[in-house]
Parts: sequence; C-alpha cells; structure tokens
Amino acid sequence: MRPTATFLTFATLASVALLGGCSDKKPDTPAPSSAGLPSAGAPAVTDPITNTSAVESDPCSAIPTPEMETIAGKVKRTRAEDMTAGKACTWVFEVSPTTINAGLVTGNKDGLGALYAQHASGSLTTFKPVDPVNGYPAVVYANGGEGKGNCTLAVGVRDDLVYNVIPRLSSDHPSYSDPCGLATKVATAAIKNLKGA
Repeated sequence: MRPTATFLTFATLASVALLGGCSDKKPDTPAPSSAGLPSAGAPAVTDPITNTSAVESDPCSAIPTPEMETIAGKVKRTRAEDMTAGKACTWVFEVSPTTINAGLVTGNKDGLGALYAQHASGSLTTFKPVDPVNGYPAVVYANGGEGKGNCTLAVGVRDDLVYNVIPRLSSDHPSYSDPCGLATKVATAAIKNLKGA
C-alpha cells in the first residue's frame, strides 16, 4: 500500500510537469529548463543547487544510513526505486511499518510551480507553504492519502527541481504526531549534503 501511495505522489508531479510542458514550441527545439520559472506564483529559489547528478542516479546517497538513523531511528534496509518522475530512496525502519521515501523529482521540470499550479486548479486536497528548509522554499501537499503519521514535503532546490520527502510512520514511532517535522529534518540533511556535493 505504501509504495503505491509514494508512486502516485511522484507520478502526480510527473503528469503535472508533462501537462505544464505543452506549448507551441517545436518538439525538437529544446528550451532551457528554467525558462519562465518560477511559475504559478511559486517562490524563486535564490541559491539553486546545480550539482545534483549523483543523487539523481543514487538517491540513497543523499543521506547516509548512519545520518538517517540519528534523525529517524534504526534502519532495517534501504532500496532505490525507479519512479515515473525520477529515482527515490526508501528507508525501511525497524520500528515497523515505518518508511521514509525521498528523492529528486526529475520528471517535474516546473519545480514548485507544478504544485502551485495544481493548487490553483483545485486538484490538491492539501497545500500549505511552510517555512523554508535551509533557506529553500517548501510546501506540504497531498492529493488524498492524508492521515496520522503521513506527510509529503516538497522543497524547491532549483526553480525547475524539487526534493520530495514522504514519511509514513507507524503509531509507535516517536515522530508519529509530527511527521512533517521529521520530513523537514530529512530534507535539511539532504540539502546540506547536496550543497556539499
């Protein structure tokens, strides 16, 4: 059940990106990825992280397991998953069935603007801009699937790229009552590591 919810979240962003990419440009004429961004009223990313290729190909490298364990508890295993909108890492914790799924949503070329556009069209069930994470604009959002122990946080690392963090916490996890707080800690660590890459 959890992987499906995660897949849908990443797939939703991918479909928004594809819809947002329709224009009268010839398909063989590439445009700069940041042209016209930010869009739909999304805040600009003032200190874009450009060196993201390592984490795009190996999403689990964004946060080494020992660092993740200091944030969220003992990790049982990790696995990289190919999602429709990019590769994501799933950390599976010993406090079962807790998982955290996170990764760069490379299939969304509109960055946070894709979520702002979805919100404007009324297609999100939750949309809440939150305090910046390490200075990077962020939004908590959902398209269904809200519930205790769940959160989906998107952080704009460039105008054309977001880092998504999706904790799904069991009721006995210490952060069960504040999954978005945990998501923020995970995103903070990932951004610190991305900036140092």
